[in-house]
Amino acid sequence: MEKILIVDDSLLQATQLKAIIEDEYDVAIAQTAEEGLRRASDEDFSLILLDVVMPDMDGFTLLKKLQEEIITQNVPVILITSLADAVNEQRGLVLGAVDYITKPYIPLIVKARVDTHIKLHKYRRQIEEQSMTDQLTGVANRRRYDRYSLSKWHEAARLQVPFSICMFDIDHFKMYNDTFGHPAGDKVIAAIAKTISSHLQRSTDFVARYGGEEFVALSMGDPSEKSFQHLQKVRQAIEDLHIPHNPTVSEWVTVSIGGVTVIPETRGVYDVYLKIADTMLYDAKKNGRNQVVWANEQLKQMFEK
Repeated sequence: MEKILIVDDSLLQATQLKAIIEDEYDVAIAQTAEEGLRRASDEDFSLILLDVVMPDMDGFTLLKKLQEEIITQNVPVILITSLADAVNEQRGLVLGAVDYITKPYIPLIVKARVDTHIKLHKYRRQIEEQSMTDQLTGVANRRRYDRYSLSKWHEAARLQVPFSICMFDIDHFKMYNDTFGHPAGDKVIAAIAKTISSHLQRSTDFVARYGGEEFVALSMGDPSEKSFQHLQKVRQAIEDLHIPHNPTVSEWVTVSIGGVTVIPETRGVYDVYLKIADTMLYDAKKNGRNQVVWANEQLKQMFEK
């Protein structure tokens, strides 16, 4: 069932609007702009119904903030207003609203407009899904990762649960391509993506191709020791594929893995921990490759070998 968020400081008005559409949709209510922005960032809504006139922060200001956030900028917003004049309508549409609903509510009109924009959103989502998949491997691409990572980071911060960021790099991959050719290299990338994905299948796991021969994985809920041990199994599974490498560097194709586990305390620092994961990957490569190096919640390193 598609989720809709109503942002309205009047609980009576919000409840009336909810009653019109709740038979077909999962409807939540936020009574302040701040709560609306937080919920829109933390949860997956297909449509936001936003009252224009609210204290502290009006609907136009909140709409602008929603458009500026990468997590919420693609969620359609219908403005709710009794200000039925051309100036306000133009202002809302320029800011990115997809439609208007005027008070008092006419249930048939409300349902028709909500249904239309839900259908359009679902169609756009299908198109975006195709554009956010890496064509070689079938896993998420960098664009999807950029959006997903921030969303899940905020969710982990809200729930106060461990969040792990993991970087993979195929060892001596340039040498592999030079030896066996790029078509063979593409097959290796696809095989490794499949292996990583097969070991990270929970709803809280995510795998993306970060670029070239690099992958990034995210998971939520497991402490550092458990994540560290699980990624050792993934590394071993890749080695166990027994894909021959150039014997001057390695018998089999292997990967180096670096990661970090943290319980997020604040927003806006995800990139700091991504850099830490990348540093752990660098240390794994510097220490001989084909190993996992992890930073725990206290940022103390754990080494596989």
